[in-house]
Formats: sequence, C-alpha cells, structure tokens
Amino acid sequence: MDQTPITPRSPRAALEPEQVAAPKRRSRGARHPIVIAGNAIFTLILLLAVVVGGGVYWGKLKFEAPGPLTEAKIVNVPRGLGTRDIGELLAREGVISDPWIFFGGATALRVRGDELKAGEYEFAKAASPKDVADTLIDGKVVQHQFTVPEGLTSEQIVNRLLENDKLTGTLREIPAEGSLLPESYRFTRGMAREELVKRMQAAQQRVLKEAWDRRAQDLPVKTPQQLLTLASIIEKETGKPDERTRVAAVFVNRLKNKMRLQSDPTIIYGLVGGKGSLGRGILKSEITQPTPYNTYVIEGLPPGPIANPGRLSIEAAANPARTRELYFVADGTGGHTFTESYDQHQKSVVKLRGLEKEAAEAAAAAGAETPAPAATADDDKPGTANRTNRRNGSKPGARSQNTNPNSERTQ
Repeated sequence: MDQTPITPRSPRAALEPEQVAAPKRRSRGARHPIVIAGNAIFTLILLLAVVVGGGVYWGKLKFEAPGPLTEAKIVNVPRGLGTRDIGELLAREGVISDPWIFFGGATALRVRGDELKAGEYEFAKAASPKDVADTLIDGKVVQHQFTVPEGLTSEQIVNRLLENDKLTGTLREIPAEGSLLPESYRFTRGMAREELVKRMQAAQQRVLKEAWDRRAQDLPVKTPQQLLTLASIIEKETGKPDERTRVAAVFVNRLKNKMRLQSDPTIIYGLVGGKGSLGRGILKSEITQPTPYNTYVIEGLPPGPIANPGRLSIEAAANPARTRELYFVADGTGGHTFTESYDQHQKSVVKLRGLEKEAAEAAAAAGAETPAPAATADDDKPGTANRTNRRNGSKPGARSQNTNPNSERTQ
C-alpha cells in the first residue's frame, strides 16, 4: 500500500491544472534538412522496393503461368526481329497473352547472355511464356523430313526438291545420275536446296566407298562408277530386299559369260532419260532400238547409272549371291523365279503366261477390263512388263532375261 503522504491543498489550488515538465527539444541535428530529406528518400526507396518486389513476383508468376494455346502450334520467327517484336508476333499468333510479360521475362533472361533465335518453332499446348522463351533460346526449331525413294532418277528428285516449299534457293543443274543416296533427310525450314543436294551426294559417296572397299574380288566391274551403274539396274529390277543379291548374281554371271544383260529399265532410260517412265509398255521395235543404254543391244554395262540406287542395291552389287543363275522372270506374286538354264527359264515363262491368262479370264468374268498380257520379245504390240511395279510407283517392271546363250534372240 502506497504510504506517500498527501499534501492538503485548498479548493482553488485543486482546481488548477498540475504543472507538467516541458518536453525536451529535439536536437538541432535531427532537424537538419539533409536528415529530413534522407529519411524521406529512404522511405521512398523502401516503398519502391516493396512495389518493385511485388511487381517482379507477380510478373514471375505470370511469366511461368500456362499460356493460352489450346493445342500445339507452329510459328515461324523471322530473322532480324527484336525481343519486343517477337513478343508481339507471338501474341498475334495466340501463343502468349501479354507481350509485355514476355518482353520483361525474356529481357531478364537475356541479361545472362541468352539470345532468342529465329526459326520455325512448335509450341506445346498451354506453353508458358517462359517455356516459349526457353524454346527460342535453345533454338529447338521444327525438323522437317525429305524422303527420296530408291530408284528415282536425279531429274525426278530435283522436281521433288523444287516442289518442297520449305526449302529455298534454286539448283544450278541436275546432279549426275546415281550420285544421290535415296534416304530420309531431316532439315529446317529455309535450308537451301543446294545444301540438301550436297548432303545426298556426300552420303552416296560414303556408301559407295564402303561397298567398294568390301566388294567381292571376282566382280566383273573395274571401277566404283561401274558398280554404281550395276546397282542402279538392280534397283530398277526388283522391289523385294531379299531378291536383290540374286538379281545381282544373274547380272554378274551374265557379265562373266559375255551375255547381254537385257534389262528393260535400260531400254526405258535410253528412250526417256531422267524422266523415268514411258507411261506405257515397251514396243517390240524399241527393244532393238539402239541407244547407249539399251542392254538388249549393247555389250556389258551402260555408260552410267539409270537411276539413284539405295544402300541395299549397292551392297548387293558389291557382294552378289553365289549362284549360277542366268535368268529370272516374274512369278505372278510380286517376286521372281530364278533359273540356271534357258529350258528352265522357258518353263517359268509358260507358267507366268498361264497365270496371266487365268487373271484375264477372271477379270473378264467379273466384267472388268481385261489387262494386256505381259510383253515378250516376240510380241508385235505394246505390252505391260511382266513384273509388278515397285512400291514408289516409278519403277516399271522388267522383261524376263530370256536370251538363249546360244542365240541372239529367242524366236
């Protein structure tokens, strides 16, 4: 209990306010204008830091948030655009919602030395602005594919290159026949056609060298170019991979026995060159029509390839099957029957004619148009070849190897 004594005051004194000590005056330094200004600036900086920090945090959330794309979309980003221009382009294409968010985030990434690259890009569904920027920084451009089927001529391949609107530039000339490797090639939009042709040529040279280095030592060909020529004939003769080495063996055996190759595709190439197809059967008069490529007329190999052979045909030419077969004829099922003697071969031809007759009768019974029979050396009218067409539609079937080794032609 407080024992402080109470001093009695008069009623008048009790009504008067108590005297309170005056507050201490602030120091003159605290009232200095520089201090006041410093305090104000500090407060302003603090507020600004809070605002900027909040803005950066909000911007980061927006930069990493899913974008507006409802499905994947391909956009081409031209060369020469700045970050802001790219952001506006992406916004117009519906890839991002706010170009400023993209600009801010991309600018922040560029501080690290990352640059946005031009090209054709595929952006995923709901890609965030950050995903989009990362894709552009990494240069993950869309890869296109150009496929060259086996057996096309160089002129046919050039036509396909010119039709491809993703490639640029012109071709000064048609590449040498056989110099392009049939393969699938990946490229980016805007690649020069000349550059892609050089890749095809380099690939073909590499495959040819490898096959030549591993060739059978008793081949009747003297140079890699002759091997390429033989491979091109093999390529045009069969579309079945498991037959290539046997077809190669037939031609190699014929070369060794000084027999003419008698390959229909060489007749066609001699007539139309790089166009690749007659668009009809071969006439009897064309079989004996002299051209530098017609192996029914010339001895040995033609002067050069008649198409662009693939890897398997080149390898088959370099290492043919070890057989004594000299003839082959279509078997009616897409393949061929191979024989060693002319008598066996003639039996195979008779069997083929029977199959063709049955097919014609069946077609007639069904009310369909009767197909023309396969042509032989004795036909005096245009005829379709007796081999089914290749898978790429460019390889006409070849007439069977029907020359008796003891006579120039079968009568």
